[in-house]
This record gives sequence, C-alpha cells and structure tokens, in this order.
Amino acid sequence: MNMKKWLLTGACIAALGALSACSNEESSDNNPVTPEISSDSQPGDGGSSGDPQPASAGDPTSADPGNSSEKGSSGGKDPTPASSSSDEPMSETDDPQMGCSEIMYNAADGSALEWIEIYIVGGLDMDNMQNFDLHLSGAVDYVFPGEPLKKGEYIVVTNDPTEFKAAYPTFAGRLFGPWEGGTQVKLVNEGDVVNVKVMGEGDVSCAFSNEPPWPSLADGKGRTLVYKGGNAAQPNSWAASKLDKGNPGVGNDEWVTPAAVRINEIMPTIGENNAWIELYNTGDREVDVAGWTIEVKRRKQTLTIKSGEVSTVIPAKGYVVLDAVGNFDEELVVSNQGGEFYLRGSLEGEESSIWVPAGTGTSGVIDLSDGSTAQGPLASATPGAKNSALKMGSVYINEIHYHPDESGPLPFEYMELVNGTDNDISLYSTTVQKGWKIEGINMEFGSTAVLPAHGMILLIPEQLDPAVLTATGITNWGADFVRTTYSIPATVQIMTYSGKLSNRSETIAVKEPFAKEGEGVSAKYFYIWHDATLYSDKWPALKEADGLGYSLQRVDTKTMGYEASAWKAAEPTIGK
Repeated sequence: MNMKKWLLTGACIAALGALSACSNEESSDNNPVTPEISSDSQPGDGGSSGDPQPASAGDPTSADPGNSSEKGSSGGKDPTPASSSSDEPMSETDDPQMGCSEIMYNAADGSALEWIEIYIVGGLDMDNMQNFDLHLSGAVDYVFPGEPLKKGEYIVVTNDPTEFKAAYPTFAGRLFGPWEGGTQVKLVNEGDVVNVKVMGEGDVSCAFSNEPPWPSLADGKGRTLVYKGGNAAQPNSWAASKLDKGNPGVGNDEWVTPAAVRINEIMPTIGENNAWIELYNTGDREVDVAGWTIEVKRRKQTLTIKSGEVSTVIPAKGYVVLDAVGNFDEELVVSNQGGEFYLRGSLEGEESSIWVPAGTGTSGVIDLSDGSTAQGPLASATPGAKNSALKMGSVYINEIHYHPDESGPLPFEYMELVNGTDNDISLYSTTVQKGWKIEGINMEFGSTAVLPAHGMILLIPEQLDPAVLTATGITNWGADFVRTTYSIPATVQIMTYSGKLSNRSETIAVKEPFAKEGEGVSAKYFYIWHDATLYSDKWPALKEADGLGYSLQRVDTKTMGYEASAWKAAEPTIGK
C-alpha cells in the first residue's frame, strides 16, 4: 500500500465509524444542505473550542517580503481603543476606555505562569479602580483593588505573583494577582476571551488562541501575544512578541512580522487525485517560496517546497498553485479529515496558517470588508483566482441580542437558531454520542434535541446577573417567564445556555459533531460548521445594537455571517 492510501486509511479508522468521511459523500443523514465538515478537534472538548476560528479574522500580514531587515519590526499599541463602541476621539472627561496590550497564555518549558497586561486607552484617569469597578471576566476573573490608575501606565495581573517575580526579576511595574482560582485557573490554550470591564460594561474583549491563524511562536515557544491595534477579538490584531518572554509592564512592545504570503486555498487528496495548495502574496513585491516549508501538524510532517514545473515565484498580489507531488520534496497528503497547516519562510515568525475543515471540497480564506479575513469551507474551488464565498450549512444564526438595554423592554441577551431546510434535524450525533454546540456561549444540546424543518430555537441565558434581576424586578427568570411575557409561539423551543455574549466582539459558531478520536479527557472531536459570525460593536451601520435596544438580525443567509452586510440592526423580534 502506498503512503497516500495508508494515511487516508488511517484517517478513516480514527474516525470511529464515521464512514462518510472516507467517501466522496459530504452529506449527513439529517442535513440535506450538505455542509462541509470541520475537524475542530480539541482534547476533551472542554471549555472553549479549539477550533480554528472559522471566524478567524485577520490577515496579519503587513511585511514587505523584499526587505528582510524589517522583519521583527516595531509595533506600538494603536492609540485607538481596541474595541471602542465609538470611533469618535475621546476627551479627558470621557469614561476610561480599557485595552489589553500583552498576553502570556502558554509560557515556555511547561511553566504554568500566565499573565495579562492592561492599560487605559483614553478618557479619565482612575483615582480609584474600585470606584470604576475595574475587573476581568471571561477566561479569568479578577477585581482590581482600590488603587489609582493613570493613562500611560501598563499594569499586569497574573495567576502566580511569586513565579512572575522569579521569571521577571527586573520588572518594575505594578503587579496584581493572583486572579480568582490562582494557578488552578488556566487560560485555555485552544482559545478564549478576556473581558476588561469598567462599571460592569464590556470595554474590550481580548481574544487569544493557539489555533490557526494565531502565531505559533506564542504557543509554548517563549513569546507573548502583543496587541497591534484594531479589534482585539480578531487574530489580525495580535502578533508574537519580538522579545523572549515578552516585556510586561512597559507597553509599545515590538512584535515579529508575519509572512506576506498566506495559504489561501487547499484541496484535499481525493482517491488518486492529488491535493493542491494555493498561496497568495499580499505584499507589494514578488516572493520566491522555494525552500519554504509546509507543516502538516496532525501528521507531524514538515515538507519543503521545491522548484518544479509550476513556478514558485509569486507576483505581488498574485497566486501560485502548488501540486502536492510536483512541488514538494515528498508527497503532501491532505486527508479529508482536515487539520492544521503552517507555511513558514526562512525568517523568524515568517508564518501563515490555516485550519482545513474535513470534506471533499476546498477550504480557504476570504477577505472581509473590514480588512480582516475568515477561514472555512468554500462554496466552490477557485485555483489561481479570488476565493468563492464560504459555504453555508443547514442551521443558521437568525438574531443576536448581544448588548441589551437593561432599562428597556428587553433587558436580557438572547440568540435565535433557524433550520433552513425542509427536514427535521437532530441536534445530537448518535455516532459520536455528543450534542451540537454553539461556540461562544458554552452551549451543548442534549440527546433529545430536534430542530424541526424551518423551525426556530430561542436561546436565553441560564441565569441573569443579580444586578440585572434587581434593576428589572424579574423574580421568576426562565423559559416560562420569557414565553409568557413576550408571547413566544408554542412552536418555538426555548433553551438555556451557561455562557454570556460579549458586549463588544465575539465569535459565535454553530457546530455539529461528526467524528471522534480517543476517549475520556484525551478525546478529540471533529465538527461540521454550519454558520459562524464574529459580530462587532465596531460595525458602523449597526451601532444601535450596542446597548441601545436593537438586535442584530440576519438579512443574508447565502453564506456564513461574518460580514456586517449580512445583518441589520432593528427592534428585537424575539422568537418571531
């Protein structure tokens, strides 16, 4: 048996009975729309998704590949608030706007030390952080003490102050911690969000992850994530620190500049048909990628790109399509189970990465109108040309009420899911013995959940914040209260989730379990992606959904909901 067939056979065996993954059939019994399959795998599937961020925004490339002296270039903090709800300049009398500037989420050499650096982006200085209720929530919780904080000062909160001082003996800044739970509470390497809040509001939501397209240098290789500017919930707003171990308490840190060439589209190996990889040069000068490497993380393979019949020179803003046999030192096999792929040049941090979903179609990167990108299954293959739209699945996100007006008629957050097909859909996989998940709100469906044809499920929080309960006078919160108060039709199911939608920006995705490897805490799950969005309070035309009583409502279901144009801001239509 040749290498290609052996590897593909092994992938099929690992799928534990998910035989359709090893055929050209992409459809699930319950899904006539035939969504692509994403190998969103994470050990134990606990906490946040280790997925590849199909909402992965951000082409982090800004380097000029023709000038190697600029690699590792300096990047300071963008003076614009990271996730401000307003694009207007801030005055000295505005409420303080917070930002994250550096995150150590996975230190080198197995160290358990973690820390987060924050600062005041603009507005008032704080005479007393407790008076402003400055605190962290989300991935970790911490309430800052009654001390002052002025603009221009970068402060650090850690899980282990003693270990931090040992690791950074020359640190001269202000250190806080341990955060709630101390070393027992870890920043999940696979990805999560840290919310920095003032007066109970979500001033900034700072994401981090070790999955593509986030920089691998920050994943246990000694570097931190450094904020470059823009929406702090998007990967393109972060880069790996230039300094080993980072530079806590200082600010305006230097970062390593990523590659200007990105992996743009990948076709899996199907039968005897070779895989191929399309690269795109985002820079202004041509780049020869001969000698660059491709790491296939799941197979623990690293292949070298060699000159072949196809030129390896990529023009500025141009493409090259590399054959899996003709352009590599050994055959590149892309399983229809998918996985993580890393393209690396000769310079430190010269990297581009992508998570390839499972399936027989291509997957790739699309450019969004806000300058970021998204990754996922593509509607059609477009080798050597601009990619098609992302492929839509069977279940889509219909409405998101992410930042309610607590004094308005709908003082709580909620989401709606709709089945866009003519068939009932079971929200539980009997093959994998696992329910569908809604990434971003810690929601997993039970074994009896079914979404009827063209039906709707209304998702509400399991419980409301005590302050909200007090302010609204609600004493009997729950599905019965919501159905009665807001006249929700009996045909609309109401279910609860334990997480919370960010008031700023967050990735929300609808995922169907497809296959499984291993058991117990070491189990890895592979998911079909049906729909996803990285909503944002920075979407200019949708400001009224940011605490002013309106919700985000879907107007385009032809592709996944990453673009602001896929939504409108309007008066909530809960359960309708």
